[in-house]
Amino acid sequence: MEKRLDAVAERAVADQRIVGGVLMVRHNGAVLHEKAFGLADREAGRAMETDAIFRLSSLTKPIVAATVLALVDAGRLRLDERAVDYLPGFSPEITLHHLLTHTSGLAAGSFISEAEQAAAVNRWHLSSADIMARLAAKPLLFAPGTGWSYGPGLDVLAVIAGQIVGGTPEDAIRRYVADPLGMVDTRFTVTDKTRLAAAYADSADGAVLMDDPHHVPNAFGGVTTYDPGRIFDAKAFQAGGGGMAGTAGDFMALLEMLRTGGGTVLKPETVDMALANQTAQLKHAQGPGWQFSYMGAWLDDPALGQSPASRGTNRWGGIYGHNWFIDRENGLTVLSMSNTGLEGSDGAYVNEVRDAVYDALRRG
Repeated sequence: MEKRLDAVAERAVADQRIVGGVLMVRHNGAVLHEKAFGLADREAGRAMETDAIFRLSSLTKPIVAATVLALVDAGRLRLDERAVDYLPGFSPEITLHHLLTHTSGLAAGSFISEAEQAAAVNRWHLSSADIMARLAAKPLLFAPGTGWSYGPGLDVLAVIAGQIVGGTPEDAIRRYVADPLGMVDTRFTVTDKTRLAAAYADSADGAVLMDDPHHVPNAFGGVTTYDPGRIFDAKAFQAGGGGMAGTAGDFMALLEMLRTGGGTVLKPETVDMALANQTAQLKHAQGPGWQFSYMGAWLDDPALGQSPASRGTNRWGGIYGHNWFIDRENGLTVLSMSNTGLEGSDGAYVNEVRDAVYDALRRG
């Protein structure tokens, strides 16, 4: 496996698709691969290390989801409770279950006005109450539970979790997930700037250092906007949908906790629920062959989903260049973290890593 994954990483770097990254593979708990490759900071000539800190983007989401489920296990939340019971203004039909599964109907996109954008208002300096009010005021895309749209549900849940513990989203995350798992670098600001990987983005000429903000055309016909400087801003809104930083080791601890049944963080039955299909009422919520769990995309039909993984595999990623999957049937936990988006999260590199892992397992 080492040679196959090394070849994938080396080719991606040589093609200037990926600047640097960390690959980790666990099989039934054993370390099959754990290596850094490429550069953490190309301009400074700094090599990537396995303890590099990355902007997590949507890797934040399963961290918040685990926090919410831990609060459920502790009897402090119920998944059938309504968002409006905690935050005024939301549609009374939206439940915490809807928020976890992106079936709430809440719309993604900017929550500041065109006038505010023209005036260069920092959207991340709005208060939590203001951001929640603006999200609640937007028309729903569909009646809750009747559709799927990748939206701000985890931002809402993080605010609710912070409210439950009488503090911030980070307070809730640390108390219920990060601290018990030893995720010491998983925070809404950077714990050690000397270990932070620079942020790079796709371009026609290969990966380029991101501006702030930075815009990249995506495969869905839209534009992905990055705010790489936000992670340095202690006053920024703690966005549960994508605001944290952390290391590959930290995130692997979360993934392995889920694969192995919850440890001291979640009850085994809660983990089973978290990794199960939660969108059975919808047809292919995540595209052909894929549904959605509480943690990410859920593989329903491997042939239709064009995946070598087992049915029930969970996967997701983050737009700064990350991708992960848990295949419990095969005892596999695979994490790819890079400093290059969207190639590291949505490009060919993602399936190259996946296929190298399964090919190595088949061949022994």
